[in-house]
Amino acid sequence: MMRYHIKLIQSDEGWAVSCPALPGCHSQGTTREEALQNIKIAIREWLEVEEAETGLKTVEESVVTV
Repeated sequence: MMRYHIKLIQSDEGWAVSCPALPGCHSQGTTREEALQNIKIAIREWLEVEEAETGLKTVEESVVTV
């Protein structure tokens, strides 16, 4: 299992959510819980498509200090 940081933004329409490590990986939900479930699906699908198209096996985030 991989762990990804996500960003949640609440608005009058509900919650928008994205995964900054995966360009273009966004979702939404009426509730925070729904948005969290939806981004999990979006991340899985993003990874599946990327693997099929490019052979990608994993995406990792790390922090470096310079």
